[in-house]
Amino acid sequence: MAKMHLTDTKEAVMSLWGDLEKLKRCRWVDLTHPLTNESPYWGGIPDGSVELCKTVFDYDEEMLSCRIHTYKFPGQFGTHVDFPMHFVPGRPAAEEYGVEQSAYPLCVIDISGKVDENPDYAVTVDDVLAYEEEHGRIPEGAFVALRTDWYKRWPSYDALCNFDEEGGEHCPGWSIETLKFLFEERGVAMNGHETFDTDASYLAVEADDLAVERYVLDTCHLQVEVMANLDKVPPAGAIVFVAWPRIEGASGLPARVWAVCEE
Repeated sequence: MAKMHLTDTKEAVMSLWGDLEKLKRCRWVDLTHPLTNESPYWGGIPDGSVELCKTVFDYDEEMLSCRIHTYKFPGQFGTHVDFPMHFVPGRPAAEEYGVEQSAYPLCVIDISGKVDENPDYAVTVDDVLAYEEEHGRIPEGAFVALRTDWYKRWPSYDALCNFDEEGGEHCPGWSIETLKFLFEERGVAMNGHETFDTDASYLAVEADDLAVERYVLDTCHLQVEVMANLDKVPPAGAIVFVAWPRIEGASGLPARVWAVCEE
């Protein structure tokens, strides 16, 4: 029996290695913005919250010739993952989510054409149903990303916020009806988008709150904000990976997000 178990284990290992070789032959797309000290972030975060790559130990040190940097940044910086306690006291923080929450089927709903005509556009349930009619039912446990091509405005803060003459923002986003449909009717695991906020700007103004984001986090789902390159992945069929630092108590963390797609 021990010999059979060893053989089975060896075959399983070889199978996984074969899967990895298959994945390496696929197309890998980075869905993450690069970060510098000049990278934009949500305007509510205080000035001076970012200080990347500050040298605190350098090659001329007598103890050891090496370089060590420190990093200061808000949790919601660049492409980042939000944890429920970001908006809701008592809800889970980063430590509640492990590596099993790092890979998902990726579905990309493209509303970029509608956003070209109306930058305040909020995705509808009908948009989701139209997606499913073309690409099939969104699978349970999927990561659903909203493609608006808003990422192309990076790294201009003003362009990302799309201010009008009175200082109001005009950005596309999710509606609460659509995310309720996805989470409650389709059982998806996560949502993502290219803008700073979950909510379409006009909905946030009407609610006087980021009510759509509050719904996501209050129901203990994760989301990824400020994504990039969603126009470079297929609407269906890819796998998305989401990775973040392991910091207990974090309400949000910069993330590395990438997709693996068939050629």
